[in-house]
Amino acid sequence: MKYRTLGKTGVKISEVGLGTWQLGGVDWGNMSDDDALKILRRAVDLGVNFFDTADVYGLGRSETLIGKFLKETKGKVYVATKLSRRRWVEMKGWPAKYTLDMVREDIRFSLKNLGVDSLFLQQWHCPPTEWYRAGDIFELMEKAKKEGLIRHWGCSVESVEEGLLAIKHPGCASLQVIYNIFRQKLTTELLPQAKAANVGILARVPLASGLLTGRFQKGHKFSDGDHRSYNADGKAFNVGETFAGVPFEKGVEFAGAIGAILKPTEKAPMAQLALRWVLDQDGVTTVIPGATKISQVESNTAASDLPPIAAPAQGALRELYDTKIRPAIRGTY
Repeated sequence: MKYRTLGKTGVKISEVGLGTWQLGGVDWGNMSDDDALKILRRAVDLGVNFFDTADVYGLGRSETLIGKFLKETKGKVYVATKLSRRRWVEMKGWPAKYTLDMVREDIRFSLKNLGVDSLFLQQWHCPPTEWYRAGDIFELMEKAKKEGLIRHWGCSVESVEEGLLAIKHPGCASLQVIYNIFRQKLTTELLPQAKAANVGILARVPLASGLLTGRFQKGHKFSDGDHRSYNADGKAFNVGETFAGVPFEKGVEFAGAIGAILKPTEKAPMAQLALRWVLDQDGVTTVIPGATKISQVESNTAASDLPPIAAPAQGALRELYDTKIRPAIRGTY
């Protein structure tokens, strides 16, 4: 495993981290506590020292399981969490205004779940674009930092516009973005600007909800409780969070074309090559794929050991994106 410095934090984190939405036990299907802890343990065994979670994942279950793991591990693990989306779920919509008391309450909820005194990295969890434009939410994080509730803060964004607004604030340490071979707009329109501002990039949905593993066929059906079923067309939340906003059937076709370019092998399967592509992009700090199986953790972390994608393949993937994929992307971008 290789490590990269996370923006202004100065901390070196694994270039392959672990996303933990699935540990909430909803949206990706059921997961037992025992299986969740096994995944966390295996990830750390393989060199992962960065977990990303959120208070809304299972309404605290993901954070609580990570907190349980932190008590047993001897290794240093940096945990990033997110706030505001839990309120959105519980209130069935956004509050008229986020207040400092709300921020304190949300942070303390996560502190209790994780069993820590201060959060390493707290992130806004995809609030309305208007909040980024107003800028009040950045000052709320600064106040929480001064109170010692958090060490660093960042923003999980849905669009280039939101990312550019966030990095204008000198206190922003990181951006979490949807970034993968299907979504290459950020390569030129956000990553260079974030790097210039010394803002770390956490790449989420790197496998496009599994499409970029190349293992799905047209007509595949997901369980009703899986967001890949109920949010395939963006009926529950931003469609970009599911299959990176690409219609599933189209995505299967695109994955086939990508496979023809990357030429996966048993030693370098499609999923690893797709993660390697993200890691090859200048400005990316870490990629945070989720995992519901130990074998997925092992495969994902192995992407750190692969050589960079060759320039001709990089160029072919960009051309495929420009000519075929980009027109098919839906949702805020």
